[in-house]
Amino acid sequence: MENEKYMPRLIDNRIDEFLSAFGALCIEGAKWCGKTCSSAYHSNSEILIGDPANNFQNRKLAEMSPSIVLEGETPRLIDEWQEVPPLWDAVRFEVDKRASKGQFILTGSATPNHKGIMHSGAGRIARLRMRPMSLYESKDSSGLVSLKDMIDGKFTPRMTGEVDLRKLMQLIVRGGWPGNLDTPESQAHLLPTQYIDAVVEDDIFRLDGIKRDSRKLRLLLRSLARNESTTVTNKTLKKDIKEIDDDDINIDTVTEYLDIFKRLFITDNLPPFASNIRSSTRLKQAEKRHFADPSLACALLGANAERLIGDLETAGFMFEALCERDLRIYAEENGLNAFHYQDYKNKEIDTVLEGPDGEWYAFEIKLGANQIDEAANNLIEISHSIEVDNGRTPKLLCVICGLSNAAYQREDGVFVIPITALRN
Repeated sequence: MENEKYMPRLIDNRIDEFLSAFGALCIEGAKWCGKTCSSAYHSNSEILIGDPANNFQNRKLAEMSPSIVLEGETPRLIDEWQEVPPLWDAVRFEVDKRASKGQFILTGSATPNHKGIMHSGAGRIARLRMRPMSLYESKDSSGLVSLKDMIDGKFTPRMTGEVDLRKLMQLIVRGGWPGNLDTPESQAHLLPTQYIDAVVEDDIFRLDGIKRDSRKLRLLLRSLARNESTTVTNKTLKKDIKEIDDDDINIDTVTEYLDIFKRLFITDNLPPFASNIRSSTRLKQAEKRHFADPSLACALLGANAERLIGDLETAGFMFEALCERDLRIYAEENGLNAFHYQDYKNKEIDTVLEGPDGEWYAFEIKLGANQIDEAANNLIEISHSIEVDNGRTPKLLCVICGLSNAAYQREDGVFVIPITALRN
């Protein structure tokens, strides 16, 4: 539906592509990341299942007769379908009956239990993950440097302008939430704070109707925030809660709650790199902990821009989370998957992007320009060790930097790119 105020998203092209190839498309992701707005832009009619009007009339109608709510001009948006899980099967059945592409767009901010969903929807309903806005989408990156061009060998060095540390910290605290872009700095923390409150006090209960201990949910969320951008284990999270908050939580409860956070798209962990690089180097299989947006971690820690500037170690982890959020968005638009690299020789690469052809690209993330040499040397050392071991080496080495005023390639071949100049 036409909307002159709509801010284009990078995912728009893939939405069109998937609608032309499948009968239905399910767009999933954290609440408030823009799913409904983008889906409505690509739709010609809609029904909002979560609309409270007339005592949640739409939900009741969907529960009584799912087929009725599917009637309307296509593509038809069915927002928050997971509140009435049988809608999934109803959509699948209708897609089969009509035998046409681009019939429905479903959006969901939670993954329901499979109980009541009889069919996977494979071949009929495609899935896309939507994330909060990248800096390029929110117009906080100039986009002077294209990830695709770099990978294709079309890089041109250029000055990208000065970057202010305080501004970077503000972008982290504000997050990539479309509804927070124009919020004054003094109030930017309120949206992610309210997000956490809404999840703990309402969304988790609505997920399956089970009442859980909100205090322990918050304890675990704060522990995750303290361990943002790390590969800590569940046991370490439990220990962290005991040592920092002087409280205890059962390890099985930790596992259960982490699964809930995943199903609600609150967390967005970066999987380990497990490609066969034909090297004897053993890679660790721990996920790197991330929230859907670094602003959530800041809200849980009570960290504004000033506090981050006063704690550069924490600021570094939050900046890493910001960059990896953006890299994942840019990578997916280029058909790449994102991972992190960690081996048993204690060598790490912050982000690895891998294509379907097995080619991979290595990125280190550093807030300060004074860390570029160290990051570049680390990339070169790991690449060399893989080469010596007859493994498949990364095709590109790059340092994503915060406080750099230029995009360039060093004499050793490593690229240096400011995150505020990067796009897909």
